[in-house]
Amino acid sequence: MIDPISPIGNASPRMTRWFAVCAALVLVSGCGGHPKNVLTPVADTVPTSSRVTMLVATTRGRSEEAGEMFTGERARAPAFVDMTVSIPAERKVGDVAWPKKLPSNPATDFATLNAEELTKDAAKSWLNATVRKSPDRSVLVFIHGFNNRFENSVYRFAQIVHDSGVKSAPILVTWPSRGSLLAYGYDRESTNYTRNTLEALFQYLAADPEVKEVSILAHSMGNWLALEGLRQMAIRNGRLPAKFKNVMLAAPDVDVDVFRSQIEDMGGHRPRFTLFVSADDRALAFSRRIWGDVPRLGSINPELPPYRQEMETNKITVIDLTKVKAGDRLHHSKFAESPQVVQLIGARISEGQALTDSRLGLGDHLIAGTTGIAAAAGSAAGLILAAPVAVIDPHTRDHYGHHVNNLTGVKSGANQTCGMNEAAGGKSPCQTPQQ
Repeated sequence: MIDPISPIGNASPRMTRWFAVCAALVLVSGCGGHPKNVLTPVADTVPTSSRVTMLVATTRGRSEEAGEMFTGERARAPAFVDMTVSIPAERKVGDVAWPKKLPSNPATDFATLNAEELTKDAAKSWLNATVRKSPDRSVLVFIHGFNNRFENSVYRFAQIVHDSGVKSAPILVTWPSRGSLLAYGYDRESTNYTRNTLEALFQYLAADPEVKEVSILAHSMGNWLALEGLRQMAIRNGRLPAKFKNVMLAAPDVDVDVFRSQIEDMGGHRPRFTLFVSADDRALAFSRRIWGDVPRLGSINPELPPYRQEMETNKITVIDLTKVKAGDRLHHSKFAESPQVVQLIGARISEGQALTDSRLGLGDHLIAGTTGIAAAAGSAAGLILAAPVAVIDPHTRDHYGHHVNNLTGVKSGANQTCGMNEAAGGKSPCQTPQQ
C-alpha cells in the first residue's frame, strides 16, 4: 500500500513507483487536455448542429478572462447566465466534443453561441418563458460534482440535456470548484458555502405557479449539496413540495450515516429517489479513504443489512451500473457517458415515471431495484487512484506540486517540486508551479 504522506525528499520505493506510474501514463495517453477559455461566443454558422439553452446559477467568482467567465473561487452573491451551447451532429452519444483549438468550430466541437449574464429578475423572466415551452411545465436542475471548472459543468450539462432528450427547462447550479483533483477539501467546503443559494432556488421553484414539476440530477459531491438543500427546505417548510418529483443521485459522494440523517430530516413526503451505483467507481474508493473508511452512499451493497431494509423502507431505487462499459478512467461518470443510461434518465423524466423497471433495455448490463454493490475501497491506496485524472487534467498538473506539498506538509525544494510536476505530466522541471 502506498504511503500518501511520505516526504518527497525521502520517497519510499512505493512512492517512487507511483511517480513512475504517473510518468508512464503521461507517455501512453499523450493527453494535453482541452483549451481553456472556450466560452467566448462564436458565430452560429452550422445550421445542422443542435442547440441547448440553459439558465446557469452560480456562486463562483467572476474571471478576468472573458472565455473563462467564472473561476473556482467564491463570490459573495450568486450570478445568473443565459447560456446557449452548440452541439455537432457527428458525435457519439455521451461524449463532450471539446475543441482541439480555438475558436471552437460548431461543425465538429461543442461551441458557445451565447453567454449573457442576467440580473435576478431577468433570470426569473427567462425561467418563466422557458417553462411555458415545456410540455409539462417542468424544470430539471443539475448539480455537478467535484473537480469541475465552470466550462466543464456547462458543457457536461449541455451534453446531458441533449442526449437525454429531456424537454424540461434546464437549470445548471455550479458551485466554486477549483477544477483540480487535489483541491478536494476546498471543493467540499464550497458545497457548504452554496447550500443557502441552492435552497433559495428550490424555494423559488416551489413558489412559482408556472413550474408544475421539478426533477433534480446530482453527481458525485454535488449530491451532498442537493441533499442539504432539500433537507434545509424541508426543515424550514415542514415538508418538501409535491411538485418535486424525482431526485437522481449519480455516484453520490455522501457518507451513508449522514444520508440517513438527511432522509429522516426531510420527513415522509419526499420525492422519488433513485441511486446510481457502480462497483468499479475508483473515485468513491478514494473518497472513502479520505473520510475515515466510512462507506460512501455510491459504494454500499443494498442487498446486505442494514441497507436492504433501509432502501425498501424509504422507497429508494438503486440502479447498478457496474457492468456498463462507459465513462472516464475512474468509472465515475457512467450516468452521463453511457448512451443507454442518459437516454433512460431523459425518458423517465419526460414520462414522469420513477426509475423502477428492472428490464430497462440493457439486459444484464443494467439492474434496477434494491440492488447494489460491495464497497470498492481498499483495492488501491490514496493517490494512486488519482493518477489517471492527474494525467488528463492539466489544471491539476499545473498545481500538482503545490497540492502534494499541502498534503504532506513538506516544503519541497524547487527541483523536487518541478520534478514532481513533470512526473505527473505538468510543467517542465525548471518551471515553478502556479500557486
